[in-house]
Amino acid sequence: MALAEAEKKVAARALPTWPRQAWVVMHKDLAIELNTGEVVTTSCFFALLVVILGSLAFYGGPATRRLSAPGVIWISITFAAVLAVGRAWQREREEGALDALLVAPLSRSAIFAGKAAGLLLFLGLVELVVIPLAAVLFAFDFSAFGMGLAAVAALATPGIAASGSLFGAMTVRTRARDLMLAIVMFPLLSPTLLAAVAASRELLGGATLGELTDYLKLMGLFDVVFWAGGLVLYGILTDD
Repeated sequence: MALAEAEKKVAARALPTWPRQAWVVMHKDLAIELNTGEVVTTSCFFALLVVILGSLAFYGGPATRRLSAPGVIWISITFAAVLAVGRAWQREREEGALDALLVAPLSRSAIFAGKAAGLLLFLGLVELVVIPLAAVLFAFDFSAFGMGLAAVAALATPGIAASGSLFGAMTVRTRARDLMLAIVMFPLLSPTLLAAVAASRELLGGATLGELTDYLKLMGLFDVVFWAGGLVLYGILTDD
């Protein structure tokens, strides 16, 4: 009896804590990305291409800047997110890596948190490139609007990363996973994308963050819903 209790205590000590488990998963993705650079590189290239084409197509001078720049910025970030999610989960599908991750002594919710945190970091790097480039191509003062746009991105991006990680897991085993991911993600992302576009438009029009409380609350609510949903539902979606 004492021996059994001792074995249980040793096993409990051997298992990492929940934050440590999430960190292990995120660290794995970051280590792979540092070696390959494929997710950030391809996502950044695609997002930059969208911004450049959007500026050539829609920018007609200072009069159109406020209306066209926010849409181009968030369209580029959204499509880059779908590309990043698809590639990140393709890695897990190759050579049974996802199955190995699921049989490891890790909580399903910790796996989700680690994957979502890694994707959040990747998207943050994309935004660090996209927003300054948009400031140059759409001729708005980055020193005046950069902090406000960064605040909007800080509230919008966690929800995008959480929903991408959740539904990336759901579609990873389907043949048409890229198409299914886009079909599932875009309608669900529409509330936070509309709020992000509207908030960015008002910022470029001279509004302060204090005047954008409703948009910020909507994005924050979206973040809470998808992070909570992912932590609860991830195990169900990844079980065979």
